[in-house]
Amino acid sequence: MKTAVTKTNKGLIVSFDNEKLIPDLFGEYDSNLNRIEKLLDVNIKGRGKVIQVTGKNAEFARSVINDLYIQLKKGFIVGLEEVDASVRMNNGENKRDKNILVDYIIKTVRKSIRPRTHSQISYVETLKSKELTFGIGPAGTGKTYLAVAYAVYMLEKGEIEKIILSRPAVEAGERLGFLPGDMKDKVDPYLRPLYDALEDVLSSKKIERNMQLGIIEIAPLAFMRGRTLSNAFVILDEAQNTSKMQMKMFLTRLGFNSRMVVTGDLTQIDLPVEQKSGLFEALKITKNLSQTGQIYFTEEDVVRNPLVEKIVHAYGVYEKKKK
Repeated sequence: MKTAVTKTNKGLIVSFDNEKLIPDLFGEYDSNLNRIEKLLDVNIKGRGKVIQVTGKNAEFARSVINDLYIQLKKGFIVGLEEVDASVRMNNGENKRDKNILVDYIIKTVRKSIRPRTHSQISYVETLKSKELTFGIGPAGTGKTYLAVAYAVYMLEKGEIEKIILSRPAVEAGERLGFLPGDMKDKVDPYLRPLYDALEDVLSSKKIERNMQLGIIEIAPLAFMRGRTLSNAFVILDEAQNTSKMQMKMFLTRLGFNSRMVVTGDLTQIDLPVEQKSGLFEALKITKNLSQTGQIYFTEEDVVRNPLVEKIVHAYGVYEKKKK
């Protein structure tokens, strides 16, 4: 038994079978319940193993609470980010069976990652089934993070022998000038986001050891020329900043028993005005090829601070007005 629900003239009465999970379900100072109240315009009163939900979205709130409870029973930690994700996942016609969602969890030694939007589910599904995946959309939608997590998952299972992470070394609207140090010192600032994603699913010691052994490689796109990448999981991040020639060069590096993921945001191109992005062309050329998949994210898939979603949306509206 998961939860028991009773409908009354005062709303929904929901009772739970495991009292030990209630503090984590409610959150510190009832923060999780307060979040649900704010997002869904309902009123929630909790006492012991029972809560009362009132308001026009009471049934919606009950689905969210039940989802969070199931996550806790499966050993996941539940906080405000999970509350926001559950609201997205339980909203409207795209609602999915919670047992089905288990199939899309990416399990690594350090942590398990659960998709938090319907587009993220489609993305993980594509990562599992296709040799070449394009993840296109704004910042904060999990394009790179999920790809890195799935690469680590495949590495730990022994399905690949190495992970290669790459980015074009293009300045984001700035002139950085001369950078001191060796080649690694010069390119690391461009590749820092890839390190950040790795460090969330692997310990620093394991990352360092794997990099010394060549099992994990983080390098600028220019270093890919002339190579054939077999038995590897290869990720190209910020691909909107590649030229047509660079993109073709990268895509043709794919070797046997390898996966390739290309991520980018077509609204944040840092190339010179006269130079067109190679990502545009690649999406058109590969659209109908077998063993390729293209997943497009929107501002609704942003899983960072809720303000980020609003900022992305505001920029989108502004750009449309300009056009």
